[in-house]
Amino acid sequence: MTQQLSEHRHISFTAHYTGYIWYSMGISHPVFATSKGKMLAKLVHPLESWAEKFVGGSMRTTLKQRHSMIDQHLIQLIEQHPDLQVLEIASGLSPRGWNFRQKFPNIDYRELDLPDMAKVKTRALQKIDCTSPEVLSVDLFTADFEQAFQVFDPTRPLVIISEGLINYFNKNMLLQLLHAISNYGKNFKELHYLTDIYPEPVKNKLANFIWGCSKLLKLMSRSAFSFHFVHPQQAQSFFQQAGFEQVNITQPQLYFDHQASSLSSNEEHLGDLVWMIHAHIKNSVD
Repeated sequence: MTQQLSEHRHISFTAHYTGYIWYSMGISHPVFATSKGKMLAKLVHPLESWAEKFVGGSMRTTLKQRHSMIDQHLIQLIEQHPDLQVLEIASGLSPRGWNFRQKFPNIDYRELDLPDMAKVKTRALQKIDCTSPEVLSVDLFTADFEQAFQVFDPTRPLVIISEGLINYFNKNMLLQLLHAISNYGKNFKELHYLTDIYPEPVKNKLANFIWGCSKLLKLMSRSAFSFHFVHPQQAQSFFQQAGFEQVNITQPQLYFDHQASSLSSNEEHLGDLVWMIHAHIKNSVD
């Protein structure tokens, strides 16, 4: 049977870049660091350094922020629910699955990506751990996506994770994805969705420059890359519209600075380049 593929599948080179950056940060394994990733990191290094000095952040600094926030929230969920199941979608060359299986040997942690990347990731994982499960291979925008949820036990809580993904879709596509996640996960004891999102860079002094870079990324990735929200409340309402009951927005400025104002993360855009979203549905399962 031929696997369904949607028109929204052309996201690839960024996985190589992020995979190499995670390795360079010391949080990944060499098998996830490709020569293509190394070349891309070297190519954009001068621009990254300039952005960190004059913009106040860059792709690699937001990579570190978003990865840390998602990891720490996932650890908290595992501590609350020892029987937690995890599905990381569009996992690319992320080391998270490998890292968490090392830290929590009994965890049911599966990864999912498009066919070519799923094969690459499975081969890489099995080089360092022959017991690593095969990376699932479906397109998020086809009916096949539902099959990934059938791998898990609905009487246990499930967390879906995506990182560096949802800005590649326009709002209609994003709403379709969120509806699919909330619908396919509605019969689980609890459903959690952890994701990063890049808001409009309205409070940055070089907002026009960042917008220009986003248009270049949109062209290079052959995607619909865009910024969707200005205010946290907009993101919160959008996720609720898609079927999630509780939606919390985390902004790095407050999350990493314990001396920061007690202002709620959901009140206003504080100027960070990336946010983290935790959306949640709790069901009663007999």
